[in-house]
Amino acid sequence: MKNVMKISALALALFAFAFTAQAQQQFAYVDAQAILAELPAVKQADANLEALQAQLEKRLTASIEQFQKDVAEFQQKVERGELAPVQQQEEQAKLEQRQQELAAEEQGMVQQIQEKRTELLQPIYDGLNEAIKAVAEEQGFTFIFDKQVLLFGEDSMDVSEAVKAKISL
Repeated sequence: MKNVMKISALALALFAFAFTAQAQQQFAYVDAQAILAELPAVKQADANLEALQAQLEKRLTASIEQFQKDVAEFQQKVERGELAPVQQQEEQAKLEQRQQELAAEEQGMVQQIQEKRTELLQPIYDGLNEAIKAVAEEQGFTFIFDKQVLLFGEDSMDVSEAVKAKISL
């Protein structure tokens, strides 16, 4: 009987401790996308990325247009019978190689843009995360969530303005 009383008392103490610990946790949220959309650094990064993409697309388009002209010229030579079968195979192999090079160039372009995006935006994201952490520490929040993942949140728990004030970009 004493053991049952001890176990009951221990269980009650653990329950009280757990309830107290949960009562001390404070939650808030931020609208990270709205904050990022307002930052001049993000707008500048987007402009730089668009300029890079336009430059790379212009170069790729010129290469594709030249390739298409070469293919048309090859087809005309074949139709006129100007190429021997061996020459025809050699030219066709060269054109297929160029087509593969163009596909690789396009993939490289996409990768280059992604790398540049990361290079430009990662410091901004890091600054935002540091500002969120600073607000959490200053205001005693245990958790700060992004508004995009919330199903419900009271407006009074939105600390976006405090994070904007803290962000150092």
